[in-house]
Amino acid sequence: MKLTTLDWTIIGLYFIFSLIIGFWASKKAGKDTKSFFLAGKNMPWWLLGVSMVATTFSTDTPNLVTDLVRQNGVSGNWGWWAFLLTGMLTVFIYAKLWHRSGVLTDIEFYELRYSGKPAAFLRGFRALYLGLIFNVLVMGAVSLAAIKFGEIVLNLPGWLTLSIACSITLVYSTWGGLKAVIITDFIQFILAMIGSIWATIYILGLEQINGITNLISHSNVIGKISIFPDLTNPDVWIPILFVPLAVQWWASYYPGAEPGGGGYIAQRMFSAKNEKNAIGATLLFNIAHYAIRPWPWILIALSSLIIFPELSDLKKAFPNLPDNKLGHDVAYPAMLTLLPPGLLGLVAASLIAAFMSTMSTQVNLGASYLVNDFYKRFINPEASERKLVKIARLFTIISIILGAGLGLVLTNAGQAFSILLLLGSGTGLIYILRWFWWRINAYTEIIAMISSLLISIYFNFIHDYLGIFQLLVWQKIVLGAILTTVIWIIATFLTPPDNYETLQKFVDKVNPGGPGWNKFKKNKFNKKWNITKAILNMVLGCIFIYGMLIGFGLFLYGSYSQSSFFILLAFLSLFIISKNSK
Repeated sequence: MKLTTLDWTIIGLYFIFSLIIGFWASKKAGKDTKSFFLAGKNMPWWLLGVSMVATTFSTDTPNLVTDLVRQNGVSGNWGWWAFLLTGMLTVFIYAKLWHRSGVLTDIEFYELRYSGKPAAFLRGFRALYLGLIFNVLVMGAVSLAAIKFGEIVLNLPGWLTLSIACSITLVYSTWGGLKAVIITDFIQFILAMIGSIWATIYILGLEQINGITNLISHSNVIGKISIFPDLTNPDVWIPILFVPLAVQWWASYYPGAEPGGGGYIAQRMFSAKNEKNAIGATLLFNIAHYAIRPWPWILIALSSLIIFPELSDLKKAFPNLPDNKLGHDVAYPAMLTLLPPGLLGLVAASLIAAFMSTMSTQVNLGASYLVNDFYKRFINPEASERKLVKIARLFTIISIILGAGLGLVLTNAGQAFSILLLLGSGTGLIYILRWFWWRINAYTEIIAMISSLLISIYFNFIHDYLGIFQLLVWQKIVLGAILTTVIWIIATFLTPPDNYETLQKFVDKVNPGGPGWNKFKKNKFNKKWNITKAILNMVLGCIFIYGMLIGFGLFLYGSYSQSSFFILLAFLSLFIISKNSK
């Protein structure tokens, strides 16, 4: 199926809408950095929550889910479902702390929490690391999916798809700043949900699929539908379920699921009207991201096992697709080519919008690091607000070019996902403990960052080349986490603590809780914070969302009694949370 005039019209209308929003928001975005990077700090929770969800959904997200389902079954998604644990910690503990900090970026936080030259170095180092290296890697993964989508669905060369989408993204991002990004995110999410659900219904109705009952009983699919991995086989359940739930969620720094909150999630919380809106936004994000959105993608991925059971079938259907871009992840855009005119245009527009949403967020976030935490802090502290906005727009252009260029080099979504997990492996626990333990210092983070980077380089490029002994990806992640954690714990006790006055100011401003701050005077908030209850709510929040996720899946499978159990458990957890919150 090729796109018709109707399809291209729908896509073109979204492009025009994005440009209009960017132009409208530009009237205030160029005023100062708070307007450009934080949308004036007056955003409501529902708009911010939807923006978080939209940003985590890019063109590569359904591709990644499809790759996981086709290779490991539905249970393979626990690799990212496990990040709900850190998401719930952010809702019930970190959202209020981040908002109280009053910083422009989560990297500026370093000189609030730590002291002296090490804190300044860490702020500059982290700004360059996240603003350039990490940010460009994320955009590269997103660009890779856009290339495959363009070549399969739009029937355009990858470089042309990137050029068009990135150009429009660049225009409204540089004009309108974060406010334009958030508003376009809202429309993108609506488009994405309508498109994915409608596409799923249509694909399930195809003659080859013939409904969901026939889908889940098909010989190609029946071995892939289990929500949980085979618990009798350690080679299966350890990497798929145990490692993500026991190690990965706290050990790895992954965009959108940073332990302790951070990145664009923190940026949205900083943009909220108040503390209550920051908490509401993160809660909405986690519900929508984990409980509402995955199943349409999963059902299309399972359907692809009937239409394109092997990679050779994908190659035969799309002979012009380069061999280095052929992988199980391309099965998702391949399935979209079966959609009729109009619906294909709607889904195509939603996926292009998803790409633009993630890219616009990443370039805005990366520019905020490079401008606020590097350029202004170390190069030109006296720069005017308007000058800083101009520099931010320049950094936006540079970073989007680098990210798109990397996308032409990567080959599959799973590869990028694994690199991102390994690159931040072992650092996550620091971002959790620094809010609870005064002894964590700037040296801790510096050494963790350097060691994590070196260990990642070794496992990704040197170890396999030397051929000493074979390691699976999950083994590399666990070993990387253990080695990095041991190194930074030793470094914490061997390095001097932060300045007492700095830590006291941090306690006074942010009101962190727990016995880790007992040596400091009572803060000005003069109110108790029951961390035990907050952690209980975090656990209950996970039960609520996992219950909805699993219950809805079992309902689709026709297991109504088991589905009812998980959904009732979910709502019981929600009831207890509401009682605790009062």
